[in-house]
Amino acid sequence: MTDYLASLTTEGINSETSIIDELTTEQMLTLINGEDALVPAAVAAETPNIARAVEALHRVLSNGGRMFYIGAGTSGRLGVLDASECPPTFGTDPALIQGHIAGGDIALRVAVEGCEDDGEEGKLLIDRIGVTNKDAVIGISASGSAAFVIEGLRRAGEIGAVTICVVNNKGTNLEEVSNICIAPVVGPEVISGSTRMKAGTAQKLVLNMLTTGTMVKLGKTYNNLMVDMKASNKKLYVRALRMVRITTGVDHQEAETALQKASLDCKLAIMMIKSGLEADEAKKALAESGGSLKKAIRICSKAI
Repeated sequence: MTDYLASLTTEGINSETSIIDELTTEQMLTLINGEDALVPAAVAAETPNIARAVEALHRVLSNGGRMFYIGAGTSGRLGVLDASECPPTFGTDPALIQGHIAGGDIALRVAVEGCEDDGEEGKLLIDRIGVTNKDAVIGISASGSAAFVIEGLRRAGEIGAVTICVVNNKGTNLEEVSNICIAPVVGPEVISGSTRMKAGTAQKLVLNMLTTGTMVKLGKTYNNLMVDMKASNKKLYVRALRMVRITTGVDHQEAETALQKASLDCKLAIMMIKSGLEADEAKKALAESGGSLKKAIRICSKAI
């Protein structure tokens, strides 16, 4: 393990930041920002693998499967964050996309050291959350060496689930148990080994692409609008009204009336206005179109 860790770029010494403790505050921050600017290019280089993952996730979710993130430390927190944002953004069931972190939910706030080395708990987690061969499991680990993630992904693969890894080094142990490997290599960190920095930023960008790309393909958007969003608070209600008006051209009152008739379902309200259907018929048309608002509108337009 010592030789393995020594070979990782995420454990390297960054020559550009070797005297960071001697710089002025502004110089230090400029240096950090300059290193951060390298991250998007590293992610862009992995676009083909990210695309493979999105296609696989789309197939899984289209066929009734679920999507699970597993990780430890920063990687685990990012997985939980991305999963928890999907219900309010895309109107998904909280069980559809889940995030799990080594050490349990307390590890979201307090570092639980050593839990990333517990491979047995990684296996048990996969069984406990009920992963099946219809599902996909994404393991996140900057070093690709966290036993919790490796053994969890190995167990998921044994069950027949699609396995995807997000790492920040090439040729990692985690890649060996993955069907698809996404490895944006961002180089040594500003503070050596502090993978909450560039590696964490790269992981966040990748996870954004995985869920957003998958949700778009599932018809959770209309153009670039999050029409499957549920108007569950004042800000989201105002946003929903705005989307109804933008997509249909109706005035504020008509948009509000439609939204109320649709039980605050933005997509349904738009469908009702665009098609002239009542809520039940509009809901049925959306279901028959796989939830795609654009497809449902086109079908209804041809039928008129």
